[in-house]
Amino acid sequence: MPSSHTSSDCSAKSSSDLVSSPSCAVYTPPLYYQLIIGLLKPLYRLQVWRRSHQRDNYQQEVEQRFGKRYPARPLVDATLTTESQANKGVIWCHAVSLGETNTVAPLLEALLAEGYQIWLTNTTQTGFARGASRFADEITQGRMSHSYVPVDSPVVIETFLAHVQPIAALFVETELWANILTKLSEHHVPSILVNGRLSASSFKSYQKIAAVSTSMMKNLTLIIAQDNESAKRFRQLGAYSAQIRVAGSLKWVINAPKLAAGASVTEAADIQGEHTTVQTLHLAHRQVDLAEKLGIVGRPIWVAASTHSGEEAVALSLHQQLLSNPALANTLLIIVPRHPERFDEVATLIQNTTLKMARRSREEAISIDTPVYLADSMGELMTWYALADVALVGGSLVDIGGHNPVEPASVATPVIMGRYTQSCQSVVDKLSEVGALYQPQNPCYRPVTVEEVATNGPTVTAIDEQVATHNKANINQELSTNQAPSGKQSAANDDDKTRIYQQLAFWLSHLELAKQAGHAGEQMTKQQQAVLTRQLTMITSVIEQHSHAETL
Repeated sequence: MPSSHTSSDCSAKSSSDLVSSPSCAVYTPPLYYQLIIGLLKPLYRLQVWRRSHQRDNYQQEVEQRFGKRYPARPLVDATLTTESQANKGVIWCHAVSLGETNTVAPLLEALLAEGYQIWLTNTTQTGFARGASRFADEITQGRMSHSYVPVDSPVVIETFLAHVQPIAALFVETELWANILTKLSEHHVPSILVNGRLSASSFKSYQKIAAVSTSMMKNLTLIIAQDNESAKRFRQLGAYSAQIRVAGSLKWVINAPKLAAGASVTEAADIQGEHTTVQTLHLAHRQVDLAEKLGIVGRPIWVAASTHSGEEAVALSLHQQLLSNPALANTLLIIVPRHPERFDEVATLIQNTTLKMARRSREEAISIDTPVYLADSMGELMTWYALADVALVGGSLVDIGGHNPVEPASVATPVIMGRYTQSCQSVVDKLSEVGALYQPQNPCYRPVTVEEVATNGPTVTAIDEQVATHNKANINQELSTNQAPSGKQSAANDDDKTRIYQQLAFWLSHLELAKQAGHAGEQMTKQQQAVLTRQLTMITSVIEQHSHAETL
């Protein structure tokens, strides 16, 4: 059953009308979607109970998800200098989980500095915890409110919108709900997809519910896509070309500083760029201090960071092969699991190998015969990236989608990733083009050459003969049982691991080249900071145009 719409149709409107007019059509999702949501609502409540009833904030989560009770609305920021700055209204931003919250954080900081207040919602427990910690000061000050996202039920959404009274709604990357977008359209609240990304697999999933997808695309006021491929897929799902802008990825903007109250849109990127430089210098000093404290000065170091189940086994297998190379026998591997609840699991995995381990949480000393360091701590990831000569970024050896490679690149550390990088492919490709990131089979990769560091010598791709002839069988340790591939996929992953090992061994054997590749990534990261200004300008323009249209 196709979606229906009410009010006047947008198809004849101009580009500017499409992103500003509050009188555009409201597209309702098909009846079958409404029925399914109604049937699933009590089942979802049961799922929340099973997952969260032993947590201290269970009652809070249920109340917020089902529209029973919410925190107070954000307060006007008294520190802003003019009345117009201090009364711009509340923007609702929905970020599903940890990754999306980290990605959108610099943008929210910039909007707060512009005089808007923020209501942040999350779906997952990890996302909610990150939102609470990342914006603790803003929440305490009353400039931001924070809750779980309401379920996609019209009655619950009406309750939520009546309480929050948003002037605009932002959705990060691909998290869209049909009833929510319909209700926002009914209430003439502009809805904006920021940092929009639509992978080939997600596109196929949306195509299977074409009528629902079309209603969502047409109810969106603006889609800010990361790249042209995503923009094309959004159009194929039913979005108008005039609704879509391509602005690059906010994943390039990390660890933004707190912007000063009243900082302008145009100052945001400059502040971010200056912060990146200051951050790099700070981490460089901390790197030296920590290396001396840990007793690892002069050792080749690589980090396997943000790892998931199955990836630590691969990293340990790679490391055992490195240690068999006399030139790399004193190499140190730092493992940083993505989720803290897996720290003990990973410790057991390491203990089951022949490798000696020290743990960060226990402040255990690293001796010359300690080849593995388990960084089972929180909030130190950037320090480990700065400390390492090479970084293997997790979520890419197993089908997670890849975590943000900009983090190590921003501190001049060269990056290696596996084949599963669909969550950040455009960033991976750009870093590959300048030789800062190696990914097996990536056609974008252009290696940094010795000629760029010295006058003569071979290129990065001329791997040492000793490295290239290592026995492939020694590095083909299987993934964990629940993620073990088979057949052609297993052979492809084995080949990937061989190539990853070769690149890892080469960079650790040629640290000047590794450093040069890292600097290329750092420069690329700095160049991409303008994406914050672009997306911020697009959002504020739509809000201002919409506000003006409603006053006419």
